[in-house]
Amino acid sequence: MGAKLVKIGELAKRTGCSVQAIRYYEKEQLLPSAHRSEGNFRLYDQSMIEKIMFIKRCRSMDLSIVEIRHLIDINRSPHIHCDDVNLLFETHITQVERRLGELGKLRDQLISLRDSCTDNRTIEECGILDSLRSGPLEEA
Repeated sequence: MGAKLVKIGELAKRTGCSVQAIRYYEKEQLLPSAHRSEGNFRLYDQSMIEKIMFIKRCRSMDLSIVEIRHLIDINRSPHIHCDDVNLLFETHITQVERRLGELGKLRDQLISLRDSCTDNRTIEECGILDSLRSGPLEEA
């Protein structure tokens, strides 16, 4: 192990990832367990930066921990076909499209609520608060 090892704080600084997130990724087995110093400090080598950046890129696409773990597992077999990766992304795209539809409905509900009230009203006369207090529940 001749490579330079760094503590978790330095790794966090180099990756822009919080110490808590690094510990969480270890707990969720997205990262291998760190080596420990004699003083029981976590020590990391350069390869951990690449692994954390991979996870951060996946998280930036809103991939779940389960999906990221699956991609990490697949990545360990570089010679197999990438059908599983394509399927994972197709499924994720479908989920995003469903959420976009739900967000569109939520936006419409919020606009409708906002339009139920005008300036120069008291709290007692506020159409938004009245709807929230007694209006029908709408599914998002």
